[in-house]
Amino acid sequence: MKNLNLIDTFSEFKELKNIDRTTMMSVLEDVFKSLIRKKYGTTENFDIIINIDKGDFEIWRNREIVDDEDFEDEILEIPLSKALKIDADYEVGEDYTERVELNDFGRRSILSVRQNLTTRILEIEKDGIFGNYKDKIGEIITGEVYQVWKKEILVLDDEGNELILPKQEQIPSDYFKKGDSIRAVVIKVDMRNNNPLIIISRTSPIFLERLFELEVPEIFDGLITIKKIVRKPGERAKIAVESYDERIDPVGACVGMKGSRIHGIVRELRNENIDVINFSQDIKLFISRALNPAKITSINILEEEKRAEIFLKPDQVSLAIGKSGLNIKLAGQLVDLELDVYRDIDVEDDEDVDIEEFSDELEGWIIDALKAIGCDTAKSVLELSFEDLVKRTDLEEETITYVMQIIKAEFE
Repeated sequence: MKNLNLIDTFSEFKELKNIDRTTMMSVLEDVFKSLIRKKYGTTENFDIIINIDKGDFEIWRNREIVDDEDFEDEILEIPLSKALKIDADYEVGEDYTERVELNDFGRRSILSVRQNLTTRILEIEKDGIFGNYKDKIGEIITGEVYQVWKKEILVLDDEGNELILPKQEQIPSDYFKKGDSIRAVVIKVDMRNNNPLIIISRTSPIFLERLFELEVPEIFDGLITIKKIVRKPGERAKIAVESYDERIDPVGACVGMKGSRIHGIVRELRNENIDVINFSQDIKLFISRALNPAKITSINILEEEKRAEIFLKPDQVSLAIGKSGLNIKLAGQLVDLELDVYRDIDVEDDEDVDIEEFSDELEGWIIDALKAIGCDTAKSVLELSFEDLVKRTDLEEETITYVMQIIKAEFE
């Protein structure tokens, strides 16, 4: 029974997928040699035969046959008289080989070896998982949701390895339950308390990049390059692409016929709006494309301040800024500049009043909220409907009513 227990452990060891044959042989030999050395003090006259395919092993002991009067070391030698009792053909000088049964080592030693082997199995398995996933950082993996907690989700891969999807790496509208299939990108692999900790993400720009590589063959083949990705997970993303082949339209290739290529990505990202932008070395042209669909009148680049002043017609300001300022924020991150929006007001419209002029009637935080959505003049506020102002500024309806009354009074 003791022998069977150890063989079961050995069988478990040989079924590991994360260990190569050479390492397996080396570890097993070390374990059995330590067992032999503990009982006999040496391993030089022992042969260990390991059958990896069957998950079995044999230990053989070799001793030299000597005359009875020359017999000194029972570990390395066997007296002739004893050898002849086993086989009458034995002669002095020959080698006598016998199989050592595992039970000969004693119950305590067998348990110790089993424990040692189990420990080595776990260590090698953990090292294998760590090394395997260290090489997979930046790659998409598919797993199955095993358990959902408040701050993270436990995911199992095809081999049963544990992966962690923290709350902050989940798209806000993500909803998973046990048994669901999930795709994410590996972003971090560490050892914590001697256990591999594998962190996966669905909010990383790398996840979006890998999805495009899967859906767009031209990106995978290197004909189109992704220059930069910025995103607010679950809401909006901007991706700058460039083609090295003049015959290929990078934006059209990424979107696909009638959006066929990008639709799958959008669904995976919980209906995240994705703007695919043609990259340009001309920074003004790049900014103009990044702020699409707004039509820009002019751009002034302030290189030392890493800032750009964007001038637009009043009706284009809200398009450039976008819902909750998201469009201009992502565009700024994409071009790596701080973008400031200004209204390009016609000369005949000189009776318009700067919103700051109302600081006596309106509190500073109200004025800041209006300016944040591009309403920096009185008329720009009146151009928007009551509903739009409430939605875009997140101000109370009573506050918006008061603001409009104050501003309308200025022109009466």
